[in-house]
Amino acid sequence: MTTQFPDGFLWGGAIAANQAEGAWNLNGKGISTADVATAGALMKAREYTDGIIEGKHYPSHEAIDFYHRYKEDIKLFAEMGFKCFRLSIAWTRIFPKGDETEPNEAGLQFYDDVFDELLKYNIEPIVTISHYEMPYHLVTEYGSWRNRALIDYYTRYCNIIFTRYKDKVKYWMTFNEINVVAYQPYISAGIKLREGEVKEQVVFQAAHHQLLASAKAVKLGHEINPDFKIGCMLLYPLTYADTCNPEDVVAAHDAMKKSYFFSDVHVRGYYPGYMKRYFQKNGINIVIEAGDEEILAQGTVDYIGFSYYMSLVATSDQEKIKAAGGNMLSGGSNPYLKASEWGWQVDPTGLRIALQNLYDRYQLPLFIVENGLGAVDTVEEDGSIQDDYRISYLKQHIEQMEKAISIDGVDLIGYTPWGCIDLISAGTGEMKKRYGFIYVDKDNDGNGSLERTRKKSFYWYKNVIASNGAELE
Repeated sequence: MTTQFPDGFLWGGAIAANQAEGAWNLNGKGISTADVATAGALMKAREYTDGIIEGKHYPSHEAIDFYHRYKEDIKLFAEMGFKCFRLSIAWTRIFPKGDETEPNEAGLQFYDDVFDELLKYNIEPIVTISHYEMPYHLVTEYGSWRNRALIDYYTRYCNIIFTRYKDKVKYWMTFNEINVVAYQPYISAGIKLREGEVKEQVVFQAAHHQLLASAKAVKLGHEINPDFKIGCMLLYPLTYADTCNPEDVVAAHDAMKKSYFFSDVHVRGYYPGYMKRYFQKNGINIVIEAGDEEILAQGTVDYIGFSYYMSLVATSDQEKIKAAGGNMLSGGSNPYLKASEWGWQVDPTGLRIALQNLYDRYQLPLFIVENGLGAVDTVEEDGSIQDDYRISYLKQHIEQMEKAISIDGVDLIGYTPWGCIDLISAGTGEMKKRYGFIYVDKDNDGNGSLERTRKKSFYWYKNVIASNGAELE
């Protein structure tokens, strides 16, 4: 099949600071929430310790050492032809504790150097401001995003990086997969529930503070540089009805609303009526102060970034459903789909549906900032990695992206497959769950040379970019 994408389409790849950089305590960096997370074969097996405990394995402490190897890695990205590269800034490199008044110059300089290296190769930086890590001090001393004080600390952080990098970075996203606070509050927002707390009360109050912080950041960023494009970022949990029973359709619709709530506020600038009624019905009392509604209205986003890996199924009969794994949340399995080694259902057509749904709902530019296949890769005797399964997964999804553009009229501006270089898993801390075009020699226990090796998919994706999506074989 021949596909074609618009001129200027942003092909690239994506990583996150806490999963790639390492150097967790160098040059003034403070402890982040990711730095106290141990490895575990399942998400629920990961332990979030109270501080750093000797003898525990914390994968983020070294990760893949992007901190020291970024020039080597960016050169490989340039060899693939990347037009853009999505990365995150580690909040604790800039403000080690989070509540300081003055930033850490060494942290700021590191990102200056990274952005300069990217721009040397004409690679556009796509920057996530907060990506599944935040200052651990803000968790222990303030209760994390429960506390309204974090809005000011976050906007101070934004003011520093917007001003510092205003001539180097154009595309920003405020919070990675912001809706995940409703499902995995600690990974997403550093929130550990306390005895007697009601989860939804805590997470939706925290979400209110994050949505305010995002809106203030958007307004501030546009004041610093009107050319900034500042977006939100969602985990898109496409959910089908198990059957055509209207009750199942309602169940699927309800499953999606909890995520649409976040994008509705980001894009429209106000709380949707369905969520207000949900809060009222479930006894959730969100403290909304005078002026909050104006802040939300004034800080609407320029585009929508989202992650898409798989789809799920919902039913009105929970006893009937067979569970399926997923990205930070789970749902029902779909008999028409195959699953990855980690139980994530592979659904390329679902990406086209997701693009249609988001564009029809908001009429804003869309950016697929995460998509990919986590798999165990085998290094052959000759040193090669024949990851045809990854090529197949990405090819099928890119074909559906092209249909969304050419048939459905979706305004899609870019595509950054997740983990373009192997990195540690956010959910489990594993290395064996690999996504990259570039293999990193490291195992789950932290052993390995960290040597980089091009996989078969590296050369395939290079050709995809060179042909602007026209050649996928």
